[in-house]
Amino acid sequence: MVSRDVHLGSRCSTVICAPVHASRGGLASEVAIGQAEGVKRQSAILCDVLTSVPRTQLTDRVGKLGSAKLTALRAALRIALDVD
Repeated sequence: MVSRDVHLGSRCSTVICAPVHASRGGLASEVAIGQAEGVKRQSAILCDVLTSVPRTQLTDRVGKLGSAKLTALRAALRIALDVD
């Protein structure tokens, strides 16, 4: 999920998610993650494929990003969304 945590407590029924996939294309809009972030194998967060998902479908946290990966995620989102 790439929505802010405060958004989870709101009345909104959906959150914005970026899928995690095992194959990586090496794009600047991807963030490489692995066991240090809680996923079983090397994967990538695909920021070019953002989607809205009902909050009720999110039941378990798979992992968590540290500060360096959060910084990389913010940069990848800026690239994917073409914003400064």
